[in-house]
Amino acid sequence: MTKKLPEISTLIRELIALPSVSSSDPKIDRSNLGVIHLLAEWLENLGFSITVHEVAAGKANLLARLGGEGYVREGLVLSGHTDTVPFDEGQWSCDPFGGIERDGRLYGLGSCDMKTFFALAIEAARSFDAKSLRRPLTLVATADEESTMAGAKYLLAHGLKPGRYAIIGEPTGLKPIRMHKGVMMESIRVTGHSGHASDPSLGANAIEGMHRVIGELLAWRTELQAKHRNPLFKVDVPTLNFGAIHGGDNPNRICGHCELLIDIRPLPGMDILELRQTMEARLAEALADFPKLRVETHPLHDGVPAFESPADSDIVRACEAFSGFAADAVAFGTEAPFFSNLGVETVVLGVGNINQAHQPDEYLPLEQVTPMVNILKSLIGRFCVQRE
Repeated sequence: MTKKLPEISTLIRELIALPSVSSSDPKIDRSNLGVIHLLAEWLENLGFSITVHEVAAGKANLLARLGGEGYVREGLVLSGHTDTVPFDEGQWSCDPFGGIERDGRLYGLGSCDMKTFFALAIEAARSFDAKSLRRPLTLVATADEESTMAGAKYLLAHGLKPGRYAIIGEPTGLKPIRMHKGVMMESIRVTGHSGHASDPSLGANAIEGMHRVIGELLAWRTELQAKHRNPLFKVDVPTLNFGAIHGGDNPNRICGHCELLIDIRPLPGMDILELRQTMEARLAEALADFPKLRVETHPLHDGVPAFESPADSDIVRACEAFSGFAADAVAFGTEAPFFSNLGVETVVLGVGNINQAHQPDEYLPLEQVTPMVNILKSLIGRFCVQRE
């Protein structure tokens, strides 16, 4: 039926062994082309047709399609990101790129978040012959999810709808996720005027202005949380976190500049652009009686929209049936809203737990591998083989 590929544990290890860190720091950032080319080779061996799209210098997406000729925008999509976050040098107890198996766990950068998903998808796919697929099975591998979302944005910008239903294989512990919060990270800068600390009239203190800004943000957060609530989330309100603050340089100088970095997690139904506009207006008003102070806001990135799939959608119901878990909600962001905006019914579902992601000794619980492969096989059968 297919050419011989390595067993699943070898597939996982070979993916982990290829560094593909994405970072805003160019000294750390790495290409994902090694992972893309390896996946292309494996999938070609299984009869998939391969398309690679360059999304940035040294970064690419892969779209691989099997069967279902004439029904390109139908069928099932299994999607994941090829990049990982950076790793903490010296804080791992094993080689981050080694794929070490120990005590029922497989350790490595990307083992949980989320290179393993590609190996599981390939393992499920090799059980099917292209001729048996009435609708196509499509595997999507994207670039830079951990930094700029460049890969998912490329799909959306070019209208590349890869199918009708999609599974995003982020770590969810085998539980289907049909909604998650959005992600906004913002810089707020207050600019004043430096002067000698002995005479406040010589300057305008940016720290004092930032004190007013923080008070306004706290009041706004209270209002947002009173207005927006969704009991399906563990933290059922939108959050606003003060992550970092920097200002001034010496105690005997009036502070001329102060910057605050915040993180906002909006619920589904809350629009990122509208939130930014409201924040800008409120902060400008908060400092209206400080004519020597200026406040500016800048997004640290475009933001990830909140995501929601209807509870009664076919893909949600199928994932619930095959996993044995009711669909849930999480606070972390994924590429799901970009697929949803392409008109693809989407669920986030994968192995591992988000608590193991982005930290030293990231690992995959091996006991989840076979159940996830079986879930994927069932989904392929339901959406690619069965008659509608």
